[in-house]
Amino acid sequence: MTTKPDTICPDTFIVLAERLAEAARTVVRPYFRQPIDVAQKADQSPVTIADREAEAAMRALIAEAYPAHGMIGEEHGAERSNAEYVWILDPIDGTKRFISGHPQFGTLIGLLRDGEPILGVIDMPMMDERWIGAAGRPTAHHAGGHTQAVRVRPCAQVEQAVLYATSPHMFAGDDFPAFERVRRRAKQPMYGGECYAYGLLAAGHVDVVIEATMGVYDYLPLVPVVTGAGGVITDWRGAPLDLGSDGRVIAAGDRRCHAAAIALLHGR
Repeated sequence: MTTKPDTICPDTFIVLAERLAEAARTVVRPYFRQPIDVAQKADQSPVTIADREAEAAMRALIAEAYPAHGMIGEEHGAERSNAEYVWILDPIDGTKRFISGHPQFGTLIGLLRDGEPILGVIDMPMMDERWIGAAGRPTAHHAGGHTQAVRVRPCAQVEQAVLYATSPHMFAGDDFPAFERVRRRAKQPMYGGECYAYGLLAAGHVDVVIEATMGVYDYLPLVPVVTGAGGVITDWRGAPLDLGSDGRVIAAGDRRCHAAAIALLHGR
């Protein structure tokens, strides 16, 4: 599934997405580096009151502005997921970093139209950085009160690439040796970053990001940010990402490097 060339994300949706990001910041910031309870979800991942309250605040704004829109959130599930417009929400991408006092966690906000990602936001609440990708527009980076369009950089070969993955532990079974084939070839493999790595890729500082075991709220908001900067983001087979993807993601600034990395993932 690819966004149609004539698709343009309306300004009103971008304005709302920024309101959602600000609402999440307002909730999350007072909890940062404060003693809070940490619960374990069914998948053994951590969750806090900050995650739940931030998502609730965003959902309330969406329901007020567009009551017919659907929502899929990491903490509060799905509502009207078959609607024409569906918002995708991850209030804290990188909860483990958040609870350990590390500022490199983000809020992810996406919007689908008929299943296609048309809007994506990577917001870094403690770093005062934000990327906004919207169909029909170049990806914008906001930092320190300044806004500029960003663009990926050329990188033809994996051997020239700065490669990111959040953690080697996200690769299970055959995924680990597949990732290792790329990691061993890469010029500069790095771990960490969470959603921040995709913003850095869009801004031309990183060349490839490879990850696995991701939920729809982890990867769908990233699609417009990466593609709006001229990059490519797919599953490990090279297929477009959608609600039915298997959670294995590869993003690259250069299509040549993307193709080479996919070949390595499959042992070619």
